[in-house]
Amino acid sequence: MTCGLSTSLNSVSFSVVSDLKSLDLVLSALEELHQSWIPKKDWLQLKIALAEGFTNAVRHAHRYLPSSTEIDIEISLFTQGLKVLIWDYGPPFDFEEFVNGLENYGRNELKVGGQGIPVLRKISDYLSYRRVDDNRNCLTVIKHFSS
Repeated sequence: MTCGLSTSLNSVSFSVVSDLKSLDLVLSALEELHQSWIPKKDWLQLKIALAEGFTNAVRHAHRYLPSSTEIDIEISLFTQGLKVLIWDYGPPFDFEEFVNGLENYGRNELKVGGQGIPVLRKISDYLSYRRVDDNRNCLTVIKHFSS
C-alpha cells in the first residue's frame, strides 16, 4: 500500500540490533535520503516518526527479547512523501484497540511515557501496525510532503 505515493525515487533497507544505541544508525540511514527540496518541517517530523517507531520497537515489542534481536527497517523516498516500514519480532499487539483506548484517555491526565503512538498519529498521514505472514509486526508510517 502506498497511499497516494508513486514510484520510489530512492530507498534504503537495513537491520539493526534492538538497542537504543542503534538510534544514531537509524537516523543516519534516513539522512542518506535527504533532499534539499523537502520542506524542513516535514523532514523534522520524519526524523521524529522514525525515532518514535524504532524506540517503540526496542522498548515495547522487544522488551523481553535479547538485544541482539534485529529490527528491520525500510525507508522509501517519493516525490510526494516518505514511507517508513519497521518490522519487529515482538508478540502480536492489537494496535486498533490501543488507538481506541487513546481516544478514551483523559486529555487532562498527565502521563509519562506512552506518547509514541499519539505522536506518530499526529505527524503521519497514514499509520498502521499489523502482524505479517512471517510472524513479525510491521509498523507503516507515511508522511506526505507539504506543498
